[in-house]
Amino acid sequence: MKTWNDTQPIFIQIRQIIIDLILRGEGKDDEALPSVRQISAELSVNPLTVTKAYQSLVELGIIEKRRGLGMFLTPKAREKLLRHEREKFLSDEWPRIIARIETLGLSVDDLVSEVKGGKPDAGK
Repeated sequence: MKTWNDTQPIFIQIRQIIIDLILRGEGKDDEALPSVRQISAELSVNPLTVTKAYQSLVELGIIEKRRGLGMFLTPKAREKLLRHEREKFLSDEWPRIIARIETLGLSVDDLVSEVKGGKPDAGK
């Protein structure tokens, strides 16, 4: 059973699971997505919660509902989603990351050194 984060609505978490799958290339253009009932049963959540997650992706133009057939990825869904997620990261998350880096007195050299396995030298 999936463990949910209590600080974020479940539909947002389901939406993020779907986004991550698409960004990893696990869905192809015009491919059918699992049904609302299937996901709600697998995750033990209300079908309305899954519907809300899907609807938010419809509004982004990433998936589309085909009457009587279900939900499908739109053409170039991954590219659209990648562009959207990058813009969201740069406008929402990156400023907080930069502020935290500055607060900690870290430099670009410190960060690169850490990535390469060295110890940051915050005293520079």
